[in-house]
Amino acid sequence: MDFDLFGSNVFGIIRGHDMCEICNQKSRRKFLAGSMAGIAAVGMMGWSSVANAASKLAPTSLTPDEALAKLKEGNAKFVNAPELCASNLGMKRDALTGGQAPWATVLGCADSRVHPEMIFGGLELGELFVCRNAGNMADTATMGTIEYGAAVLGSPLIVVLGHEKCGAVQAACEVAEKGTELPGFIGPMVDDILPAAIAMRGKEGDFVSNVIHESAKRTAFRISQESAIVSRLVGEGKVKIVYAIYSLDTGVVEFLG
Repeated sequence: MDFDLFGSNVFGIIRGHDMCEICNQKSRRKFLAGSMAGIAAVGMMGWSSVANAASKLAPTSLTPDEALAKLKEGNAKFVNAPELCASNLGMKRDALTGGQAPWATVLGCADSRVHPEMIFGGLELGELFVCRNAGNMADTATMGTIEYGAAVLGSPLIVVLGHEKCGAVQAACEVAEKGTELPGFIGPMVDDILPAAIAMRGKEGDFVSNVIHESAKRTAFRISQESAIVSRLVGEGKVKIVYAIYSLDTGVVEFLG
């Protein structure tokens, strides 16, 4: 797959940024990434005490591929027999008071129509470790949450879940095509989607749909590259990262990579 994250024309189009500040931010990110790589082995030694405090439950025994198969099976259940997607909340709530051991981490959109536990088959409390924000982007808090799920809670699978008709992606497309000024924090919020929007301009097919796919792919790649913790776990075969798109029309989750 091609992850050309920084096309030559990206920064000239992004509204309201100072070029020097962007370069400074990139330099800081590179420095921090290098620092993380250098201290990863030492830092991970401290995870055991954090994990003991976080949960008295043993991590899931599922492999990354088994976790992915379980999500696919759950989505098929949601599509074909949604009446069976019911959780026994009372029993599970009591069982989880001592901790958690989720078997998958899902980075999804805040869109109220995209409920990860539901679309993966009516999953119960304690099964998914979920991060949600508009546009399913990997900001600082989300990256830390994903690392915590993988390294501390033992979640073997990370899914970046985009969806059809995403409002955040539509907003980024407006900025990329028309230079639209977005109010408040909405403008900065969609900045991370802009490189995908710029890369997809003029491509065959629906512009917004193309950007939804491209942005999810780039976010999955970013997690694998910028998190030294996740990268190490992927290299050891303990964690797998995939991206997927949810159809609002059919309820189907398409896993793409």
